Formats: sequence, C-alpha cells, structure tokens
Amino acid sequence: MTAQETVEHKYVYDFAEGNKELKDLLGGKGANLAEMTNLGLPVPPGFTITTEACRAYLDTGAEPAGLAEQIAAHLAALEREMGRRLGDPDDPLLVSVRSGAKFSMPGMMETVLNVGLNDRSVEGLARQAGAATDQGASGGADRFAWDSYRRLIQMFGKTVCDVPGEEFEHALDEAKRAKGTDLDLDLDADDLRGLVDAYKKIFSKHTGREFPQEPREQLDLAVRAVFDSWNAERAVVYRRQERIPADLGTAVNVVAMVFGNLGPDSGTGVAFTRDPASGAQGIYGDYLANAQGEDVVAGIRNTVPLQELERIDKDSYDELLDYMARLERHYRDLCDIEFTIERGKLWMLQTRVGKRTAAAAFVIAGQLVDEGLIDLDEALHRVNGAQLAQLMFPRFQLDHEFEPVATGIGASPGAAVGKVVFTSARAVELAAEGEAVILVRRETNPDDLNGMIAARGILTSRGGKTSHAAVVARGMGKTCVSGADELDIDVPKRRFVVAGRTVTEGDVVSIDGTTGKVYLGEVPVSPSEVVRYFEGEVDPATSEDALVRAVHRIMSHADATRRLAVRTNADTAADAARARRFGAEGIGLCRTEHMFLGDRRELVERLILARDPAGREDALAALLPLQRADFVEIFREMDGSPVTVRLIDPPLHEFLPPLEQLAVNVAVAQERGEDVAKEEALLAAVRRMHEENPMLGLRGVRLGLVIPGLFAMQVRAITEAAVECTRLGVRPCPEIMVPLVGAVQELETVRAEAERIIAEVVGGSDVDVLIGTMIEVPRAALTAGQIAEAAEFFSFGTNDLTQMGWGFSRDDVEGAFFWRYLELGIFGISPFESIDADGIGRLVRIAAEEGRAARPGLKLGVCGEHGGDPDSVHFFHSVGLDYVSCSPFRVPVARLEAGRAAVVTTGSDSR
Repeated sequence: MTAQETVEHKYVYDFAEGNKELKDLLGGKGANLAEMTNLGLPVPPGFTITTEACRAYLDTGAEPAGLAEQIAAHLAALEREMGRRLGDPDDPLLVSVRSGAKFSMPGMMETVLNVGLNDRSVEGLARQAGAATDQGASGGADRFAWDSYRRLIQMFGKTVCDVPGEEFEHALDEAKRAKGTDLDLDLDADDLRGLVDAYKKIFSKHTGREFPQEPREQLDLAVRAVFDSWNAERAVVYRRQERIPADLGTAVNVVAMVFGNLGPDSGTGVAFTRDPASGAQGIYGDYLANAQGEDVVAGIRNTVPLQELERIDKDSYDELLDYMARLERHYRDLCDIEFTIERGKLWMLQTRVGKRTAAAAFVIAGQLVDEGLIDLDEALHRVNGAQLAQLMFPRFQLDHEFEPVATGIGASPGAAVGKVVFTSARAVELAAEGEAVILVRRETNPDDLNGMIAARGILTSRGGKTSHAAVVARGMGKTCVSGADELDIDVPKRRFVVAGRTVTEGDVVSIDGTTGKVYLGEVPVSPSEVVRYFEGEVDPATSEDALVRAVHRIMSHADATRRLAVRTNADTAADAARARRFGAEGIGLCRTEHMFLGDRRELVERLILARDPAGREDALAALLPLQRADFVEIFREMDGSPVTVRLIDPPLHEFLPPLEQLAVNVAVAQERGEDVAKEEALLAAVRRMHEENPMLGLRGVRLGLVIPGLFAMQVRAITEAAVECTRLGVRPCPEIMVPLVGAVQELETVRAEAERIIAEVVGGSDVDVLIGTMIEVPRAALTAGQIAEAAEFFSFGTNDLTQMGWGFSRDDVEGAFFWRYLELGIFGISPFESIDADGIGRLVRIAAEEGRAARPGLKLGVCGEHGGDPDSVHFFHSVGLDYVSCSPFRVPVARLEAGRAAVVTTGSDSR
C-alpha cells in the first residue's frame, strides 16, 4: 500500500454514512447510532472512528496516517452543523468520546464526557445554559457548567491519565461533608468551583502537568485512551469470559453533548422494550432527573422507574414510547435504549439488542414468533445451550420461616447462597479455595469484574436494573440483587448493617435475583420448573408458566430440526431412566468399570491375586452374573434404543489401595506381629502392577489382551443380558466398544473372540450385537481407514484424545498452569471444556472421513465431555457425526444445540 493510498483510507464516518450492518467496522454503538439517524430519530450529531483505526494504532503504537486530518474534517462539519466551536469561550461545543466494540462490553472500556471544557469555555457554557432559559449565567446555569467541568477533569484524569479515581471521590465526599449533605445536588456553583480547583491539584500531583486547556488535545488524548482501553485488564477478562475475539478492536464515537443535568426538566435514563429479567411485555427501565448518563449505570443515586417519567414529562414519555416501539419492530428484538432529556427535548443516545437473562431469552423468542416478527428457526437461533443450562439450576424453597431482611431489585435471576465478601480480591481468594461467596458492594464498577466472575451472586445497595452490576451479571448468568438500599455497607470494616443486625465477612446470606429479596443464613433450594418439565412433572399444554411453554416450544422445534441424535453417558439404570426423560435417544457410553466398585472390589482383588488360571476363572465367574444383571436393567430402561457398552478401560490397580498406603499398613501390621499374608500378597500385586504413567500403560484393550478371560466375561454378560431381555419382551440394542485401540490388529484379536462368544450365546435369538471401537489414541485417528475394516462404529473419546494429542495430563494441568494459559490468551477456553477444532478436531475429521471411506455407513459418535458442550456440538454436526453423548443433565442442552447447528448450516441465521 502506498503512502498516498494510506492517507486516503477512510477511518472516520459520519453517522449518516453508516448502518446497523457495519458493526465490524463501526462497532455496535456506532452502527446503531447510524441506524437511528437514518430512521429519523433525534440523535445528537457526531462521527465514528473505525475499529480499523484502533487496530492500526494498537499494532504500531501510533495513529494511522490520515486519521488526524479526517477527525479534523469531521469535527469542522460537526461544528458547522451545531453552530458552535469546540472550546469556544463564548458559545462552546462539547463532545463525548465513547468506546463501541462490535459486541457489547458494558463498562469494560472508557468514556469521557464534556470534552472541550476549559477555564474559559466553562464561563461560556454557563452563559449558554442561562440564555436557554432567559435566566442569564447565574444560579442553576452556573452550577451546571461547573458540575460539567468537574466531571470532565475527573473522567479525563482517571481514564486518560490513570489518576486514582478514589482521590477524586474523596475530594467530592469532603466537599459534601463541608456542606453538611450526602447529595451531590446540594453542592452549589461556588462549591463546585472549589471542587474543580481541588480536582486540578489532584490531576497535577499525579501527572506532573496542568489539566490540558487545549480542546483538540483533550479530544485526541481521549480517543487514544479509548483505543488503549481495548487491552485494559478488565476488558481482557470480560472478553475471555464472554469468548469475544481479542483482535476486533473498538470504534470510538465522538458525539455532540446533550445535557441531562440542566435542572429538574432534564434527566437521563435507560429503557428496555421488554423486561430483560423475565421477558414480560411492558415498560421497563430507570430514569434519573438532573443527571448525566453515566450516573444511571454507575448507580451513584437510586433511580426511579421509567413509568415515573410520564408524571414528570409526559410529552417526552410519549415520544420515547413511540421510538421504543419503532426500534423493537425494526430490530425484531428486545432493545436496550439510552436517552437524555435536555430541558424537555428528548435525545436518543444509543440502542442495541439488549442483554437478557436466560429465562427472558426463551420467553421473548416465543413472543416474537407469535407477533410475526421472527420464525421458529430464528427463535431457535436466539437462545443457546448455556442459557438452557442456567434455567435448570435450583431455586429457593421458601416454605419455611424465612423472612427477608431487605428487598432490592431483582436484576438477574437465580438463587445464590454464599459467604459475604466485600472486595473482589477476597471473592477471588475464597472461590479459589472452593468457597461459595456473595460479593457485596455499594455499587460495582468495571474493576470488580474478577470478583463478579468468582462470586455465586452479587448484592449491591445502590443502582437499578441498568446499573453496572445488573448488566454484567445478566450477561454472565450470575444472580444479582441491586439497589438494596436498606443495607448500610461499610467496606473498610467489612460488614453491613440491616434491620438492626450486623453481617460481617464470612457470614452466609442468600439472595434471590428474581424477587430481589435478601435472607440471612442459608435458604434451601428446590428444583427449577424447567427441570420438572424435562422430568415430565409439568405439562406444558396446561402450565401457566410462560417460561415452560417457551422452552417446550423451542425444544420441540430443535428436535424436529436437528440431524444429530443425542445419547447419554450412563452406568446405571437410574441414570439411564433420567436421561431418557430428558430426551436421550440411547446410551453412548456405559462404563463397565463403574460396576466393579463397592461390594465388588473384593472380587476384583481375587482376580488380581489369582495365582493360576483356575483362581482367575473363579473370580470372573463370580463377576459374570453381577454384570449380566446390570445390563438387563439398563437394556430394560433403554428398550429399543442403542446402548454402547465400553469394556473395562482403566488399569486394574485403580481398584486397589494406593501403593504407599498399603506399604505403610503392611509395615505397621508386621511390627505388631499380626498375620499379614493376604496383605503382603496384595502389596506384591500392587507393586507388580505399579506404573509411573498408568494412563499410558496397561489399560483398555491392552488389559483385555493381557488378562485372559476378562473381556470374554464382559462380552458374555452383555450378550446373555440381551438374550434374557428378548424373553422379557424388551428389545435390546447392544453395541460393544473396545477402548484405547491404536492398531487394527488389537481390535481384530478382540473381535474374533467376541464374535465366537456372541454366536454361542445368541443361538437362534433375535439379538444383533455391534462391535466397534473408541477413537481416543491419535494413531487410531490417523489409521482410521484400517481400523474401520474391523469396526462397525467409532465413538470418539475426546477426553483422552485431547490428553494424548496435547500431551496434557487432565488430572494435573488445569490446576497447575491452565490459568496462566488463559491469562496469556494461549487458550480462549480449556481444550477439555470445548473441543480444540484446529488440532484435536482435525483428528476427529480425518478419522470420520477415512473411516467412512473404508466402510460406508460407519456409525460415528462422540462420548467425551465435549458431547454436551454447545460449541463442540456445532463442530461435531459440521464433521458429520451421527450422535453426541453426554451426561443426563446435559442432554437437553445437546438437543437444543444440535437443532441450532442445523439451523445455522441451513443459512437461516438472519441476525
């Protein structure tokens, strides 16, 4: 690219030049400001600096060539449109500088308001404000101007120059104490002049320079600060939490200021076109008179419900409702709207598709289908498995004598119980020790993000449904109660007082994010209504619960749409029964080693200690009827559905006492003169079988080949159970899976013996037993074409495939160093949690393609933990697997995501 081409690259767009489809370039805020401008809504004029400019700046540390000139040209056009000039001492234009990434990151990046004010223009702003009301530059106009100036110094200092924000807060608190008040609004113009002087001194002390008086310098520094905030710690943590790509960058929006702090006929607010907590239709939001926009989300004063605006300013209220309806129809979704009223004039500052709770997502999707705004495919796409999983968590059981000690605003639903902590650092510390904690704050701010992630729930004494705590908690699926102003919180002393009682750090509280109620102590919980629906205890046709009806409707469409079948991992009849109620279409993994635990350990010890074939045969003969009975029960629960039974996989010494413990026990017994012949034999066996790396040692197919009769006993038990079930009128569909195969010869050897036993047991019975293998060794994936010649199905064991493919020990690495890998961005998420599509996923794809090339019609499934992970389900759909298998509780999640995967691949994603 030549220098001339670089200069001509377009980095700045006027609002009228964009639209809502340009989020990649203009960010979400800029694209939506452009969309509202084009719809004819009253949006303050402004322009957007693109994400491309941000990425270029972050790559080089300098603004790209041509950006400064383009900003100057658009600023001049803005000045002409407004009839004012930035920093003009007589009639100043002020602008806000706001971040705006493609994906909403509430409070994670920077904003600076009132850019353009200085020691001279503050007087002009006062005259300007006074002239608007024919009152002259006095009283309220003076107060407004100096309040705006102190806000600029505070925000600019903290955001642009890293001045500690608490120093500004201390100065403000001191000014209020000197005035004898707790309210910012009680400070008059003279008080605020003094506060501006105090703020300037704080700024100078920390930066070594005076507060910048040149308006264009303020603007340029603010733009760079917004660019830099993309890589601020809290933004990085939030992106990691929400899985937002790190290379997108943020746009910057420069907007002409409109003022909600001009007096009682001005104000600012946030509105939702539907309730973001429940999905109910109505008028929802917060309004704060005589305030700027940041005051609402910061929660520094408690707001009033949006409905109060009808009484305060009916004309603006009616106009706002009209715009809300228009925007919802236009976006075909719940809209989150920020607005300001400047002396009776309504301005629309932002709109976006609003964040919502999991319950609201399902309910709203169903409502929009009923209203004809979207179809069922789109409704399915607008919810996800993570949200469904949230809805399956329990709720408080309040049929006891539990009385709330406070009631705030139910900002993000759920039932959360935990120990009270008052700082984010303490929340992270205790959560790392396995403690459940509730983070209690007056109000949260973006610096609290780590603590909010660590906590089970968040409780604040200030703020409403649109405060920082509420918005972030809803996005993360965390329970949150905000605005519980009955709590007198003392953070330095780590306590709060409520209803005459003192609660200190470590005490247990329970918070209800639906009702907003706060309880002292631990409140018992009950199953969610959604789980009761999946269990068949609630009939969606007659249920009065809108959520149950919405979940049923969308799940039914997912089942009708999906191509992937969903099975379960179940080792008992009880697990199988529950999974079937949850919609499982078979068992994809029945782990037979789990059947050897409990009372059967002694038989396993007999097998290991057997000194001759006869002793080994006796132990296997004793295990056979027990295994057969297990399979009969499972086949009965899964009547007519496939059951994949994995032959014993882990090394046998896992069923024995640890070597060190056993050696100590024997030594102590010998010292006491006790008879330890049996223990010594067991110790010898454990020593003989001890391996330095047992997960790569004698296990799986290797164990079956080394221990004569072990696999044969299991194959016989499975087949005899199937034959018995046919006599009982049950239709069994057994599939025998050989684990840890790395070479086709291993499978061929086991298969030959298994086929002999199956033929012997089945006789003339109508029983068909499939034989396949687990693909969990990288070599098996790379030689899948050969292995498919001896296998009727593959089931991908992605836990071991990930472990062996990465060279990770999953029992050790997550606690040892994964946190650092996540912190450095090496991982976006643990590869044991979500499939590594580029690496391990490529092995799956190779095995699937080469296996089916060798054996057309080869059945393919996955039974690792990834089978219930939403993102992984989409990958397995794209690879062409036939089914996924997961734990019973995750079956509904997998069903939903399998449906969503089908919708996405058919191209019905219209958002």
